[in-house]
Amino acid sequence: MTPAETFTPIPALTAIPTPTATSAPPAAPAFCNDPRPRELIQSLQTAVQTKDGALLASLVPPTSGMDVTYIRNGNIVNYDVEHARFVFETTFQAEWGLGAGSGLPVKGSFQEIILPSLQQVFTPGAVLTCKELKTGGVTYVPEWTYPGMDYYSVHFPGTEQYGGLDWQTWAVGMERVDGKLYLAALVHFEWEP
Repeated sequence: MTPAETFTPIPALTAIPTPTATSAPPAAPAFCNDPRPRELIQSLQTAVQTKDGALLASLVPPTSGMDVTYIRNGNIVNYDVEHARFVFETTFQAEWGLGAGSGLPVKGSFQEIILPSLQQVFTPGAVLTCKELKTGGVTYVPEWTYPGMDYYSVHFPGTEQYGGLDWQTWAVGMERVDGKLYLAALVHFEWEP
């Protein structure tokens, strides 16, 4: 049985019973069978849906902050606890990297660039998978770039209207600090031309 087959889905996310391709080593059963990572993802979903900065800040590690990567090979933007508290309000323009299709710089606030994508992915049709990058069709090799950090992927399979090419995945990396699990990294994957 694979880790994707062994957990109980959390509300608003759907588990898939089929194994998926991964670039990560086999999942650690202790992490994948632990309910706390799914509870952390549920809290992230609530923070995103309600735009609750205080809740999001409570999920961010106090020691290292939360890395956010919107463009697969783009810039990593780190939000410490204080800045995470205001991501749904601030207009600070982060530089996310060069757009895959246009090659032009993608610049914008968390609420302009990241929030709409997170809101689209965290829907009832999303698929939650432990230590596997569940993606749609790709022109690149999806890789988890945080060796040693446990993660789940939250995958939106796309719509029929666009033949599934509008799929998106957010990999949610987690780390323990003083025994508590925190949201350490969010990495976005999508179809690229």
